[in-house]
Amino acid sequence: MPDRLGAGPLLSVEGLWTEFPTRAGVFKAVSDVSFTIDRGETLGIVGESGSGKSVTALSLVRLVSPPGRVVAGKVLFDGQDLLAASDAELRKVRGGRIGFVFQDPMTSLNPLMTIGDQLAETLRIHQGLKGAAARQRVVELLKHVEIPAAESRVHAYPYEFSGGMSQRVMIAIAIACKPALLVADEPTTALDVTIQGQILSLIKELQRELSMALLLITHDLGIIAHMTQRTAVMYAGRIVETGPTTALLSRSLHAYTRSLMLCRPTTADTTSRLLTIPGQPPNLAQEIRGCAFAPRCPMAEPVCTEESPELRELDAEHASACLIAQRDGLDVVTNRISTAGGWGT
Repeated sequence: MPDRLGAGPLLSVEGLWTEFPTRAGVFKAVSDVSFTIDRGETLGIVGESGSGKSVTALSLVRLVSPPGRVVAGKVLFDGQDLLAASDAELRKVRGGRIGFVFQDPMTSLNPLMTIGDQLAETLRIHQGLKGAAARQRVVELLKHVEIPAAESRVHAYPYEFSGGMSQRVMIAIAIACKPALLVADEPTTALDVTIQGQILSLIKELQRELSMALLLITHDLGIIAHMTQRTAVMYAGRIVETGPTTALLSRSLHAYTRSLMLCRPTTADTTSRLLTIPGQPPNLAQEIRGCAFAPRCPMAEPVCTEESPELRELDAEHASACLIAQRDGLDVVTNRISTAGGWGT
């Protein structure tokens, strides 16, 4: 998607590697991940739990907990390499120019501080607001995220809020400084379906109003279809497919993406057993030979266990890390994925 408002992408991630040393070996949580996000654009990252989505998001601003560490790559945010930035420079970016919304607001909010104080702290650190000016802005923010009786709720503690209201507070904190990029990591996981829809609608409206870019991390392809313009699919720490969301979901170029789609619950069939992908993801502390998805893939060939596929563009802005797709071409592989045996038929 072209960037109409600036000279280049707002965020450009190049060759990102993040590792965790363990007794069993070095756990490669993120391996050679690259992507871009333009100003005002929404990019979704989707995959199973443990695929590296959240670690990727935390790596962008060096928030990976020790002993984990980013070992290689560049994260260019509006031209500034965040991996080479000083701690002082990063503190200005975190919560200022990049806002974060995490999946469990009840553990993200400080239970010993009022909602108002937590919002005011963000305003004080990044905008120097104090006293009456900060309080007025806090009330405005709570109203902005549609929390009723905002004037009185500023004195409430997190335990006095429901999960949905707590997530609205987290969104208020994330947008307090009008960030250029909002990172939403599974923002609706702990919420019921009705509240999920409300939170997603709120994020979408705020994104439009504030002209923010959005990095949306989820395991839910329905959310991806509803919210994003482009999507990156992660498996075993790597991006295995990326492209415009509509094209990616309608014409998957990787068997893993197709598998995720087949495993979605539907309202059309409530009697059949929920489909699952057979097998388990690989141990990322061990060396992986060939394609990491090959042991679970219904269309794998011997070459898939011998050669490691690179992410290559096969159609307009649509790339896949599949050796079969790269060898046989778009139409042949699309048909093979659709008709492959196993759980997909």
